[in-house]
Amino acid sequence: MGDEALRRALTERFGFGSFRKHQEEVCAACVAGRDVLLVMPTGSGKSLCYQLPGIVRGGTTLVISPLIALIEDQVSKLTSFGFRADRIHSNRDRGDSRSTSGAYLRGELDFLFIAPERLSVPGFPEFIARRKPGLIAIDEAHCISQWGHDFRPDYRLIGRWLPMLRPAPAIALTATATRRVQNDIVDALGLDNASRFIRGFWRDNLACEGVKLPSAQRVGRLQTLLGRPDSLPAIVYVPTRAMAEELAALLRGKLDAVTYHAGMESSARTRAQDAFMSGRSAVIVATVAFGMGVDKPDIRTIVHMSAPQSVENYYQEIGRAGRDGKPSRAILFYSWADKKLLEFFHENSFPPVEKLAQFLGTVPREWTTLDKVARPPDVTEENFEAFLKQLHNHGALEWSPTLGIARRAGKHWVERYLKQEEHKRYQTDEVFRYAESNRCRMNELVGYFSAQEAGEKRCGLCDNCAPASVRGGGLRSAVPRERAIASSMLSLLIARDGQAAGMLLTSLASRKSVGRSEFEAILAALDRAGLVCISRESYTRDGKEAQYRKILLTRSGRRNNGNDLDIWVDADSIAPADRPATRRRKSRAGLGGA
Repeated sequence: MGDEALRRALTERFGFGSFRKHQEEVCAACVAGRDVLLVMPTGSGKSLCYQLPGIVRGGTTLVISPLIALIEDQVSKLTSFGFRADRIHSNRDRGDSRSTSGAYLRGELDFLFIAPERLSVPGFPEFIARRKPGLIAIDEAHCISQWGHDFRPDYRLIGRWLPMLRPAPAIALTATATRRVQNDIVDALGLDNASRFIRGFWRDNLACEGVKLPSAQRVGRLQTLLGRPDSLPAIVYVPTRAMAEELAALLRGKLDAVTYHAGMESSARTRAQDAFMSGRSAVIVATVAFGMGVDKPDIRTIVHMSAPQSVENYYQEIGRAGRDGKPSRAILFYSWADKKLLEFFHENSFPPVEKLAQFLGTVPREWTTLDKVARPPDVTEENFEAFLKQLHNHGALEWSPTLGIARRAGKHWVERYLKQEEHKRYQTDEVFRYAESNRCRMNELVGYFSAQEAGEKRCGLCDNCAPASVRGGGLRSAVPRERAIASSMLSLLIARDGQAAGMLLTSLASRKSVGRSEFEAILAALDRAGLVCISRESYTRDGKEAQYRKILLTRSGRRNNGNDLDIWVDADSIAPADRPATRRRKSRAGLGGA
């Protein structure tokens, strides 16, 4: 079994003339019997990386996947190719599951898909082990990590049962795993010697922008943006269901816009998605409920009307743009007020640990239906689900939609819970660090997943690399006074490089009348242009640690003589007298909330 067998199966069994980028090296590792961690963006062809090796290796490929809709979709696609694929999950009746189990034991399946909760069913892992699979695929593997954005405690069972299914190699696949999550996946599954393939995160056709803008001005800016024909089709992400309904209604005056969120009837969501996917609607206004399985290649624009909950989520959502390889754009509207909304979501998802412990004390150790358990006072039905989910996820109780709940003897759930809560707050801080960054945005995003792939590259497309091409606004060309101040800053750094920001401001103020806000705007512009590098340093004084920003010249900054500086500053920075007239108009339309 080698490269020739892979290529032959790719053509003869799957009907593809060639591999996509990075697929062949991953498939070859699986065929060779090596464990693999594969992290590649949505739409890059991850599924083939277990399907093709599974066919080449022979036997049955066992696929563990957390989403029933995704399982059904994959089984349907594989059977359409002529493969023998089936599934076992909670939505199938016992007769069908029994029939599928028999087919598996008789070796009549090329692929068996199971939901992870099946591993908690007594006797089921032992049943699977009665006939060893040829390959084990763990899809959406980020669910195994408590640091991931969609932690599922049932996924932790995989690591316990995996040795029983050996000697088959295992491949863990996901589109969203930071470096911390990658390490956690490998540790939890025991894939100590896994070949890691962290590939394909750099997008050469996606221009990213971060636009600091009050919420009241965002709708007007969005309408101007979507008024350009080359901005469509577009996905507009909003943080709440009410905002999805309101914004779609506003846009329908000029555009055929549809709404999508989890509060809609299933049939209504299907109609909205079909209208957008078919091109009958040019814009879909949605919460993060929209996106799974969306593979529309010609999406030109992704707009976030408010700061997302994590950088991982954000990268996955903007990754739906430009899959046809043509120029596309991702625009993030944000302000520090958005943080209050994220904190509100956080508080709903992470109740106070004292309340959790108090409620847990009322739950009996034997299985009890939910109607027999008193809901904590001042807790809505929706928030009560957050109580149950957190206690279940962190090992404090069992929770089953059919059986009810039962208290466990978990000892360390409080420690685990508090660590995850702290991590979620850290994720919010990372979102704003990205939004405020003056560095290449693609480099910043890719660095969350693969420092090696990020390197020192610049995309040449984003608002920080190519500010003249911005569409969301937020930047303007510096006026003569600002360029003169920037030139003086470079001269001071040439004379003494590595100054603290405060010292540089003091030196500058002795030459020119420069205030803190104007200084910060110009310093950010120099950083954006790649003329300086800003690092955070610390020192100890009187036994206490203090931090400061150290300003260093880059090679470009040293070569620049201060003439004709092409720098761009925040459009909302304090305007000097010779600031040019801005073309931006405030919109009368706006959305409340964020």
